[in-house]
Amino acid sequence: MPNQDNLNALENNISRVIVGKEEIIRLLITALLAGGHVLLEDLPGCGKTTLAKSLAASLGINFKRIQFTPDLLPADISGLNIYDQKAQEFRFVEGPVFANIVLADEINRATPRTQSALLEAMQEQQVTVDGKTYRLAAPFMVIATQNPIETAGTYPLPEAQTDRFMMQLSLGLPEEAEEVALLKRFEKDEPLSALQPVLTGEDILKMREEAAEVFVHEDLLKYIVSIVNAARADARVRLPLSPRATLTFLYALKAYAYVNGRDYVLPDDVKKLAGPVLAHRMLTYQQNSEKADVIADALAKITVPTEDFTRR
Repeated sequence: MPNQDNLNALENNISRVIVGKEEIIRLLITALLAGGHVLLEDLPGCGKTTLAKSLAASLGINFKRIQFTPDLLPADISGLNIYDQKAQEFRFVEGPVFANIVLADEINRATPRTQSALLEAMQEQQVTVDGKTYRLAAPFMVIATQNPIETAGTYPLPEAQTDRFMMQLSLGLPEEAEEVALLKRFEKDEPLSALQPVLTGEDILKMREEAAEVFVHEDLLKYIVSIVNAARADARVRLPLSPRATLTFLYALKAYAYVNGRDYVLPDDVKKLAGPVLAHRMLTYQQNSEKADVIADALAKITVPTEDFTRR
């Protein structure tokens, strides 16, 4: 069964800094427990960086931030071999990707060549430099941010890079009451600086193992595939969802059920996660807003199964 005490402690700790974004926090934890990465796309100043820092501070694990700029090089991310004159040999110096949680801040300000330095790390949890492979520590998660309104000096994420992110999320602007609470909370103090770890990396790895055991009824597996196929067949789509998207969807659903205190997945979980997990992986012929419409239409077309989803 889900470890509700640990989950509540983590959510509550992050909520000491982030005001009124409970579902976004829950989705971020879902991606963490599913072994996925998250792309946060939103207006500047909405708390993307603060959210990533709050998660890392709550876990007490190694956190590194990479500020992506046009002159950033792949070696600035992965690390490089330097010559040690005293030892008369080359020595590998780790880059900031060697951390448990990596914040790739404004990732679309770097060139696609530099962005690609994260591909191997995000997919295989390893880095290869000069023919030698180095394993990254577990847990490992990349949280990337990008500001959609800033187009000058940015580079669109390549499809292969976008497909590495389990979810694309947006915090959005706060409600009036939430913004008042935000002002009160930050008026005299900086809550993030006082945040203490409530879980360890070992706790997260244990919870990942438990989330992987969440039951998914066979009818729900067919439901997932039917939704993906309906999105693939949509005439508005020019780059369809890959099998990796389907598999990632499954992992996210199991973790989401776990975060919500269940050891089985429900159809409502599928409806909730279809947009955040699937939409950003497609390319449509017109505006990005079409992606959400494609997923919504796919959900509307497919009959929702009705079974005892707790039955194994």
